[in-house]
Amino acid sequence: MLAFISFWRAAAIVLNDMGSSAFYAGAIAEGFIGKTAPWFVLAIMLLAYAVRAVYIESCSMFVRGGVYRVVKEAMGSTLAKFSVSALMFDYVLTGPISGVSAGLYLVGLLNEFLQHLHWHTISMNAGAAGFAILVTLYFWWENIKGIPESSEKALRIMYVVTVMVVIMVCWCAYTLWVRGAHMPPWPHLANLTYSTGAHGGALGFLHNSSLPKTVALIGILIGLGHSVLAMSGEETMAQVYREIEHPKLRNLEKAGFIIFIYSLIFTAGVAFFSVMIVPDSARSNFFDNPIGGLAMYLVGPISVRLAFRAFIVVVGVLMLAGAVNTAIVGSNGVLNRVSEDGILPQWFRRPHRRFGTSYRILNLVVALQILTIILSRGDIFVLGEAYAFGVMWSFAMKGLAVLVLRYKQPGVREFRVPLNFTIRGVEIPLGLGVVTLILVALCTINLFTKEVATISGIAFTIIFFTVFEISEKVTKKRSTEHAELDQFNVDAGDDLTPQRLGVHPGNVLVMVRNYNTLYHLAATLDRVDPHKQDVVALHMRFLDRAASGEYELEPEQLFSSEEQILFTRALALAEKKGKTIHLAVAGATEKWDAILRASQSLQSSSVVLGASPNRPLAEEARLAGLAWERLADPKPQLSLVLHSMTGQEHVVYLGPHAPHLTPREIELLHQLWLEFSDAIAPEELHHHDVVHLALERLQSEFSGEKREKILQETREHLQRVRDRRAAQL
Repeated sequence: MLAFISFWRAAAIVLNDMGSSAFYAGAIAEGFIGKTAPWFVLAIMLLAYAVRAVYIESCSMFVRGGVYRVVKEAMGSTLAKFSVSALMFDYVLTGPISGVSAGLYLVGLLNEFLQHLHWHTISMNAGAAGFAILVTLYFWWENIKGIPESSEKALRIMYVVTVMVVIMVCWCAYTLWVRGAHMPPWPHLANLTYSTGAHGGALGFLHNSSLPKTVALIGILIGLGHSVLAMSGEETMAQVYREIEHPKLRNLEKAGFIIFIYSLIFTAGVAFFSVMIVPDSARSNFFDNPIGGLAMYLVGPISVRLAFRAFIVVVGVLMLAGAVNTAIVGSNGVLNRVSEDGILPQWFRRPHRRFGTSYRILNLVVALQILTIILSRGDIFVLGEAYAFGVMWSFAMKGLAVLVLRYKQPGVREFRVPLNFTIRGVEIPLGLGVVTLILVALCTINLFTKEVATISGIAFTIIFFTVFEISEKVTKKRSTEHAELDQFNVDAGDDLTPQRLGVHPGNVLVMVRNYNTLYHLAATLDRVDPHKQDVVALHMRFLDRAASGEYELEPEQLFSSEEQILFTRALALAEKKGKTIHLAVAGATEKWDAILRASQSLQSSSVVLGASPNRPLAEEARLAGLAWERLADPKPQLSLVLHSMTGQEHVVYLGPHAPHLTPREIELLHQLWLEFSDAIAPEELHHHDVVHLALERLQSEFSGEKREKILQETREHLQRVRDRRAAQL
């Protein structure tokens, strides 16, 4: 089952990718467009904030969202498969790029140490590739164990990175204060310096065209296009949203804001500080390690600067390694959405027997990433030239899909991209439209200016799209299962115990039976704090007495397609609320005996049910009370909560308990106490003495001649209560 994570952990997962781009994005952009690059990196980070808003709106519509689900709902399955195919190209590259880059940092530092000792050095590319494979395998195992494990590692990495970022920002600010600040040149067309070289340099297919040098808009788009590496990782927000804890959307907004502020300060800050502090003649020597080069030109003793540079390398290795984890998390989520729609065989979604994760999808993703590392031979430039094709197209398709859904599925949204106007009853989503237009423009300009990315990206996308098409036809032809249903492991056992279900005593037991009427489960999840009380969703499979004899039931007898649908919808409710539930199924022959025995075994504090279509609430409560009396000692004290479809809640307490007194009954008790107190003064009398005396008197008279009279008065009292309730309704 899902174990929901905090917004800090969600932000850490995404930042491991987005933040890691600070180690290369500014330098790569400057290599293509010159010293104006920091302004374009800053603009991309601001655009990332707007793209984040698009993702938050899509998540408010679909808990299991991402580019595939949103594009499919808006524009159909074909474009959705195209979007995922393009995105998977970059996810397959993200892990190797980050892992190899981390390996290059580490091997470079190690070689400097080995040279100092006059020992043989390690081959940079081979060592980097070997390190990348080890990191990929490590995070593969962490994701096999589940997202709480991998998110914990991501959070710890961000702790260390934050220390480095704070030191760097403060030290750079002090350096500029001592030496003076010179801002990078403004991003005018005249200040853009396009690189030349293989594959057309910065201009790609436009290297023979005069447009980039004469049309300012095209020049700006080219500059932005070569800086988009700085915001890769946004798609992982949608994939991790499924496992963000309650309140989900609010926590996603917090995570998104943290991601924006952190990446703005770190990524844009590094780009600006590098141009402002490192001399022009030396900066190109540190394009593969811009933060390390920045450390060498800060004010202060050389020994301290060298120590800080070593620290930066260690931090860079950690963060880039964390980006490998982000690539695995994101691609696993994307392929899960595709598999849920029947594009991939259900075989891929079979949960791990111990951890419950989609381990076969993880195996596929990691195998592709390791194959990519081996084929690239650890050459970061080969990987880097092909990167950023799918990310931009997935962003553009996502923005366009959310824009289409504004009109295709109008209505209330928990969150909307800002700047919306209504003219004659027609909504004009200005903010969303502008963001989408910018993303489409950047995708278009990248097609013409990034030859390697365009050719390799289109080829990979076509291959992946073809695989999806063939797989979908084969899967839908052969499969007899419902593709959209979640996959569950059935762990057979004799008893329902807190230890077996992994819950604490005092849990809330919610009985679920009809997958169309889970309103009582939704009401319970709204009310219960999962940090204080566990929620168990238990389904009773009612059996004939003849079928419940001496032979042990097989799991298939208790868990059929009906139970799979039921638990899929129960899980979807839990995901939407961001709260954990524990699922169980058990055989039974008698309803209330089975329910109360289960609550006794699980040490539950309350039992929640939906209203029965066959019996009134009062009759259900009476039968529950009789079943409680039949329980073996020690009998538990339970509250029985019965929900009606209209939203009403009826609470019944089973076993000895303090009665719930109405204000009228409390007033009556108080009046009797006043009269008795005056009559027996100066004796001290308490309210409970009055209750005790009245109960003893009632017990005595009920056992004597007044029994029938008391019963008649009781019936009349209950009728008056029913009449008052009917009048209130």
